Amino acid sequence: METDQTTLADLSVFHHDESQSIFGKYNQTRTVGGQEHLKRLFTHTLDSIEKIRDTQSILKLILEKESEWPVRISNGSLMMIYKFYETAVDSIPAQPTIFSAYSYKALHGPDYGLVKYSAGHAFEFLKGMESLIHLFYVKENPKPLVSKLERALSIMAKPQLEFLFKLERPGQMNIMQMLGFASYVRYHFKQLFYELIEIYYELDAWYGMAMSVKKFSLVFPEFIESDGPVLQIKGLYHTLIPHPVPYDVILDDKKNFIFLTGANMAGKSTFIKAVGGAVFLAHLGMGVPAASMKITLFDGLLSNINVQDNIVKGESYFYNEVIRIKNTVIKVTDKRKWLVLIDELFKGTNIQDAMKCSTAVIQGLIKVRNSLFILSTHLYEISDDLKNFENIDFKYFQTEVIDDKLNFNYQLKEGVSNDRLGYFILKSEKVTDLLDKI
Repeated sequence: METDQTTLADLSVFHHDESQSIFGKYNQTRTVGGQEHLKRLFTHTLDSIEKIRDTQSILKLILEKESEWPVRISNGSLMMIYKFYETAVDSIPAQPTIFSAYSYKALHGPDYGLVKYSAGHAFEFLKGMESLIHLFYVKENPKPLVSKLERALSIMAKPQLEFLFKLERPGQMNIMQMLGFASYVRYHFKQLFYELIEIYYELDAWYGMAMSVKKFSLVFPEFIESDGPVLQIKGLYHTLIPHPVPYDVILDDKKNFIFLTGANMAGKSTFIKAVGGAVFLAHLGMGVPAASMKITLFDGLLSNINVQDNIVKGESYFYNEVIRIKNTVIKVTDKRKWLVLIDELFKGTNIQDAMKCSTAVIQGLIKVRNSLFILSTHLYEISDDLKNFENIDFKYFQTEVIDDKLNFNYQLKEGVSNDRLGYFILKSEKVTDLLDKI
């Protein structure tokens, strides 16, 4: 599924404060390298239902075997292995005898300590990889997982490592075995060891995704084959909201456009981002924050939420809104399936101009039946010109004033809201009182 940096930013997939990002919340990896690989996965959504189902199956397998995942592979162990390769040490004997082994220990004490410590971490890593192969190397398992483990198995099938797999702990190696093992790993196994670590990072990324599914009670969406776009979600919520209110969403080629209204703070932006975030996660093969979800494969996901002006280029906010919409129109007319999310279209111009521009854009986009659209706006007046379109669904978030206080229930309702509460908020915050005293 095609996305761009603007969409990833709009949906808070990444953020400099990881507590405010989807990636930060769902990063449950065990290693720094696993985290980096997971980040790459989050920037390259999957482009086929087969790949998505394979990833879902891998995560389900990991969840089944969670208690057997090898804890002996740690981020500290991997850092120590890198340090072993990067630190200069006196030459380690390749086939040590008792005499040469104890001579190395006596004459190269500091280096011997580093070598022994590093050999122990390398031992633990290789034994951990052996456990992963034993857990998941079954020909019937998903191909992406099997291919990684087959490659790991071929790397580890070296005569110099055979003795290792008959032992359980590093301390069971005698001094000659330890030095011989360390010598082989350092001088003849470096590139293969690095490749093996990269394979583990990929497995760790899947592990992190699986642990997120468990920790946050996510559900795996059901991908369905359909000529037209389908998105059916029950109990959807925004994953970054502490106490979210769930929504139900139904969009297809019969009703493919949601015209969303409501006052400021009523929940429009949160709803749009919740839908986009769930669709994004689904195309990673992950679970989603919902009770259930049925979805077709989308070719692309585009948003128009947080448009910025560009002072350096002299481009106004409104101009950049227009360019973003222009690019959106070009993409959604390519006959592919897109999900398009637009929040408060044409905020950068006056209300009369915004109404005219918004009506033109909506009446154009609504002709595209192979994609789905959610558009929020304060301009409820333009809904009258849209009611003749059978494929538009009017939704709103209700706001009530109870005892001179705003009450938001965040419930998605049928219809159009004409709430205008800007002046009420200004007054309730005593701004008008302050102005009167000037």
